[in-house]
Amino acid sequence: MSLGKEKAKQYLEANEQAIKNIEKIIQEEQIECEFQKKEAYVFTQKQEEIQKIKKEVEVVKSLGFPAEFVENTELPLKTLGAIKFPNQAQFNPCKYVQGLIEAMPNVEIYENTKVIDVKQSKNQTEYEIITENQNKINAKYVVIATHYPIINIPGYYFLKMYQSLSYVIGAETTKQELNGMYINSEEPTISLRTTSLENGKTLLIIAGMDHKTGEKKDLSQKYEELIKIAKQIDPNCEIKYKWCTEDCISLDKIPYIGEFSNLMPNVYVGTGYKKWGMTSSNVAANIIANKILGKQNEYEEVFTSTRLKPIKNHQEMGNMIKEVVKSLVIEKLKVPQETIENIKTGEAKIIEIDSKKLGVYKDEKGKLYAVKPVCSHLGCELSWNNLEKTWDCPCHGSRFTYEGKSIYDPSIYDLEIIELE
Repeated sequence: MSLGKEKAKQYLEANEQAIKNIEKIIQEEQIECEFQKKEAYVFTQKQEEIQKIKKEVEVVKSLGFPAEFVENTELPLKTLGAIKFPNQAQFNPCKYVQGLIEAMPNVEIYENTKVIDVKQSKNQTEYEIITENQNKINAKYVVIATHYPIINIPGYYFLKMYQSLSYVIGAETTKQELNGMYINSEEPTISLRTTSLENGKTLLIIAGMDHKTGEKKDLSQKYEELIKIAKQIDPNCEIKYKWCTEDCISLDKIPYIGEFSNLMPNVYVGTGYKKWGMTSSNVAANIIANKILGKQNEYEEVFTSTRLKPIKNHQEMGNMIKEVVKSLVIEKLKVPQETIENIKTGEAKIIEIDSKKLGVYKDEKGKLYAVKPVCSHLGCELSWNNLEKTWDCPCHGSRFTYEGKSIYDPSIYDLEIIELE
């Protein structure tokens, strides 16, 4: 409700409309993507969260949407209460996207074409989209849908957004599929949902344990914490999948959708979805399509990407500036005390050789991999993720393999590789 009751209602309506839009597309195009209408629950396992949840129910009701407080759920975990939202949905996004592709036979999609820049052409009416192979594509309209915008100026999204890592497991179980979808209200965040498998079993998906990308702390137990929850639900479940994912979060927690910058007409952006990308992406698609066609969208004002309010969030802005200064200046001035001899197998450390800092990883066979531990985006010093074995940027969330390959934006270039004698 930070934007006021009317805009809060519009934000809620936009996401509810997105569910209807997606369902309509699935039905019209006959896309098989396991679309299911389910109830959604925000639950708590802490007594001190109960009043907050009850207040949230009243706020949602005041906006004209159905919600109720329930003490009991089907969730096979101890819960003290929950908000119940009816008529929500889940579906397989990969199958959905494949269905969209098949529904557009005249649209050409080029994979493995990495874009590194967008520049206004000399005639000022078009843009040159430049790929890493220095190929150029001319376009009148450009949509930057690169997760985190790869263009720094103008736009300045690196001042208005940070990234968060979450961890996910998929556990195969013989337990019955849940009728609802669940997420808790406290930290650490945990969400649970299920889907049926072709072998007649159920896949339990548990996600959470999120943290700001690049935090310097031990992350090694993140999957184990999720596995503990899975074993509480079914001690005999079998862990089939583990993965992590990164999400962009705006300083006011509302996505940036619309014009990329007032200085780049006909360039649009959709980002900062705050882990709600399945509906937010549909909202973005409709707003941006309307703007290209010169139509008014009733929800565009809520998501205006050029708004200044996010940087007026002094607490979040202060935290971001503090982290950038720490990683860009303070950490760079520190002299590492570690040596190559101190690095154990499966570990990485930042060391100094001949007055140069190196990020060195030793694999399980004892082979060393050295990189310059400075983000290729804006130069912040990187942190080691000891779970995923990656170098992560605490400033803006870029991530790199231990071999230096860029795997998460906004970085578009790999790290400098250092040869060790």
